[in-house]
Amino acid sequence: MSRKQKLVEQLEKAQSVDDRDKIEHQLEQINTALDFLDRPGSKDAG
Repeated sequence: MSRKQKLVEQLEKAQSVDDRDKIEHQLEQINTALDFLDRPGSKDAG
């Protein structure tokens, strides 16, 4: 979660469109991973 927070802060400071695209892509990957972990039926839920 701290990594996500740092990326969000970088996104707010990012000046170039290229930087924003890279950061947004990383955030999407993190969100996908978090969704996967939170999904009911995962092996940790049992």
